[in-house]
Amino acid sequence: MKNKTFERIKKMVKPYRKTVIFVTILAIIIDILALIKPYIVKILIDDFLKDGVYKNEFWNVSFIGYLYIAIVLLENFLDYFNSTRTNRIGESVVFDLRNKMYEYVEKANIRFHDKIPSGTLFVRIISDIEDVYALFSDVITTFIKDIFIIVGLLCVMIYISYKLSLVSLIIIPLIIIASLILTKLLNKTYSAVKNVRTKMNIFFSESIYGIKLIKIFNRQKEKQDECESITREFRDTIKPIGLYQGLLPAVMTLIENLGIAIVICAVVNKWIGETLDVGVIYMFITYLKNIFDPINRIIDNVEVVEEAVTSIDKVYDIFDKEEYVEDFESGKRIDKITGKIEFKNVWFAYEEDNWILKNVSFTIEPGQSIALVGKTGSGKTTITNLINKFYTAQKGEILIDGININDINLGDLRRNIGTILQDPFIYAKSIKDNVKMFNNIDDDKIEEAIRLASANEFVENQENGIDEVARERGNSFSAGEKQLLAFARIFALNPSVFILDEATANIDTTTEQLIQESVDKLSAEKTSIFIAHRLATIVNVDKIIVLNNGEIVEQGNHEELVKTGGYYSKLYNSYYNSLV
Repeated sequence: MKNKTFERIKKMVKPYRKTVIFVTILAIIIDILALIKPYIVKILIDDFLKDGVYKNEFWNVSFIGYLYIAIVLLENFLDYFNSTRTNRIGESVVFDLRNKMYEYVEKANIRFHDKIPSGTLFVRIISDIEDVYALFSDVITTFIKDIFIIVGLLCVMIYISYKLSLVSLIIIPLIIIASLILTKLLNKTYSAVKNVRTKMNIFFSESIYGIKLIKIFNRQKEKQDECESITREFRDTIKPIGLYQGLLPAVMTLIENLGIAIVICAVVNKWIGETLDVGVIYMFITYLKNIFDPINRIIDNVEVVEEAVTSIDKVYDIFDKEEYVEDFESGKRIDKITGKIEFKNVWFAYEEDNWILKNVSFTIEPGQSIALVGKTGSGKTTITNLINKFYTAQKGEILIDGININDINLGDLRRNIGTILQDPFIYAKSIKDNVKMFNNIDDDKIEEAIRLASANEFVENQENGIDEVARERGNSFSAGEKQLLAFARIFALNPSVFILDEATANIDTTTEQLIQESVDKLSAEKTSIFIAHRLATIVNVDKIIVLNNGEIVEQGNHEELVKTGGYYSKLYNSYYNSLV
């Protein structure tokens, strides 16, 4: 185990170290009770059965029977109590780790989510963290217990007869050799299985989310072939584990019985040069058998440890990417912005030297409405991403109300900006919850927002009104209905800046006119930014910024730009002719 991984495990155990110490001590007490039981049987055999007596100076058979039963009951009770406590440790660690992981995913910036597929994150949060449970619920405490019982059994065996112990322990090298070989093979296989499992989980998550697209392009057969290929790869990769896991206990059982046979032969043939009582021989053989249980348990836990260690490293490899975590604590606190936005010589690239924006400069005054126009890939959406600070510009400066955007508290900035995308996400919650988006907004304000979004008729037609629960990803609603809910969200939030990225693309013309009236009312006092491919929808904005290949080529209102006969005029005429 790498030092870094060990430190990570220590960090996870630290909040529960007192409980770990307690259950470890309790496990040792259970081991001591397990050591006492064969000794009691030894007394019964040598002091009573051999001489055919019922009692002697110190003991009687009934007392020995009651004592044995009491020890068994106490051992089982403590073992049950100890198991519940160790399970609770595992549950608590998984609870903390999963919540920490989700918190990181939420706080990670968009650049992080561009790099890490959602399927990979699902595997980390669900599967990998689940692998950690067994490590903390079983292995950590039982490992110390198993080491203690092995040492304890060896000490007692040596005390009974060091000669017989030396004879019986010649099997130890066999155990070590078998364990090392099979463990090495298992470790190699576990690592390969982990990688293929991640690949398989990503495939299934993407296929299920994209099932409509698969049906649209009639690619069911191809995706089924891909599924069979991945699952076959997983089956072939995991197959050796079953072989090794079946071989390991079989080898250990063989070695165990070999050890017992050696003990019996040594006693019968007097190889050790001494005679032992029957009870002593019974106790010795029992201890020899018992020593294999913790050894087998330690070997069985190799899989658990390997999977857990691999999963811990994968999870913490994400945690360690601190450069992706957004800072919501620092920065200048702003309750309300007026909405003045300035870009000064801004350069931006998603990848190094592949500039999406090149020396972009413009100013949007408070309450002004502007439109970003240009061909696909010209940088329109990138500008809105920078305003939301999803990304940070490499060169230049972006000012909000005269303050550098990098100096403004991120939470305050985004609370003052409302963005509507072409394909809004709808949670599998009620319409009310989807509109208020976990904010403390009363029902009257929600209903007013629904009315402003012209969604009141759609909501009233639902069986449960605003309490109607949407299916996963809003699949119970049409694309247009989801868009109406997205508008209602923004109206309920009432931000200082509106950003609409082709937000009415899925809405019918009549409803679009009604929404436009609502937007016009609200944007009269607020800054509004429109990204539109349908140029007819932006002819009335205060200013149009025309982009081409990441550069601003023209600025002005619709009439001014059409008169100049430049790039915008060509775009507009091309759009108008396509309608004709």
